[in-house]
Amino acid sequence: MKNLFLLSGLSLMLALTVGTAGAQKTVPAKGKKVIVYTTADNTQLRITASDTVGFKPFGQPLETQPCIFVDPSHKFQTLVGIGGAITDASAETFAKLSKDKQKEIIQKYYDPKNGIGYSLARTNIHSCDFSSGSYTYVDENDAALKSFSVAHDKQYRIPMIKQAIAEAGGKLTLFASPWSPPAWMKDNNSMLKGGKLLPKYYQSWANYYVKFVKAYEAEGIPVWGLSVQNEPMAIQTWESCVFTADDERDFIKKYLGPTLQKSGMASKKLIAWDHNRDLMYQRASTILSDPEAAKYVWGIGFHWYESWTGGGNIYDNVRRVYESFPGKNLIFTEGCAESFKFADINSWKWGEKYGTSIINDFNNGTVAWTDWNILLDETGGPNHVGNFCFAPVHADTKTGELYYLSSYYYIGHFSKFIRPGAKRIVSSASRGQFLTTAFVNPDGKIAVVVMNQSNDKIPYRLWIAGQAAEITSLPHSIQTLVIE
Repeated sequence: MKNLFLLSGLSLMLALTVGTAGAQKTVPAKGKKVIVYTTADNTQLRITASDTVGFKPFGQPLETQPCIFVDPSHKFQTLVGIGGAITDASAETFAKLSKDKQKEIIQKYYDPKNGIGYSLARTNIHSCDFSSGSYTYVDENDAALKSFSVAHDKQYRIPMIKQAIAEAGGKLTLFASPWSPPAWMKDNNSMLKGGKLLPKYYQSWANYYVKFVKAYEAEGIPVWGLSVQNEPMAIQTWESCVFTADDERDFIKKYLGPTLQKSGMASKKLIAWDHNRDLMYQRASTILSDPEAAKYVWGIGFHWYESWTGGGNIYDNVRRVYESFPGKNLIFTEGCAESFKFADINSWKWGEKYGTSIINDFNNGTVAWTDWNILLDETGGPNHVGNFCFAPVHADTKTGELYYLSSYYYIGHFSKFIRPGAKRIVSSASRGQFLTTAFVNPDGKIAVVVMNQSNDKIPYRLWIAGQAAEITSLPHSIQTLVIE
């Protein structure tokens, strides 16, 4: 019996050895190097190339040996882009800065080499809370939209978007969202505090989207997509409008979808929901289970503010939509740190908040991720209802000084190294202190993001099919490991 156990153990060892050796022959890591880029609290490291290491043969890891396991053979969703919103507030703040500071901001965001390579943008259809006041593009009661004009946006917003497009290499994936129809189209006769679109204006409002797209494209700004309504279940003190799931489904299938199609805009990506993760499955199932509505919808947009109830973020709901409607896409359309206080501008928690969300959202099937305002002033605005927030970059409009928050660098660990067209692959951590995701880029380079929220310095191995590279994770840090 003893000999039988010995033979079994020997057989197992031989099987592992053969398996490892066989894997090594085809392993993508063999002979490759890993460039480690690090951002860490209490250091000067900010997306800094901190190390270059090679892979070595490494068989079965022990439980005592922390690892990030990457498997490029399993591929999932394709990345559309990563970026942020160019709002009125961002553009107005931008306009108050010197030309040198303007150039710096645009380069830091949109240059893939000297910045963090934003490839995606959102903007607002007429006013939102992050505008200096409420406005629309038409005159009062002009249901035919004969007075439609985006002249307001030509002062600040359109010029900034054009600079961003140029810096991004001439292409920027842009989608637009309305916060509210004009007051006279609504049952509360106000752009603020919710209310609902009056049925008699459904077609006029659908035509409004078409007018916006045509006007922006006439200015040389291609519009990739549209969301139906920002936060359709929120009655806000600022611009807002309530659409139940049934309302949104019917508006899409009877008005907005057919109108876009008849106007030659069937290729525009239509995004439903555009609100928090809490109700997203109910919204997605109501709309996407209706074939007549679903045929017009590219995907479901979502935000991260469901934690307002005191609970945590509900990442599982993203996965549920991903699993249930595999033919549709998921896009994170908005997130920011709320309740601006200048004293908290250097807090590390903002970066970790972003990193946690981005990793979880990608791992649950999201194809695009959009921050809220790319730039705000020293007050966390301008905002015409006092809803001041944090942005990854703040400018003191009195001194011209720029502040780059930890969130800017954390986002950059994704946007700079994971490029449009990249496919997500498996990345699995053997330690609960780590969060991780990984993508293979169109050029074949693999980018692995590893985030450490603990107070511990943790040595670990990046392991791919019997090959491993030794790396160290600093406390409260994020790393991007580029395999090339």
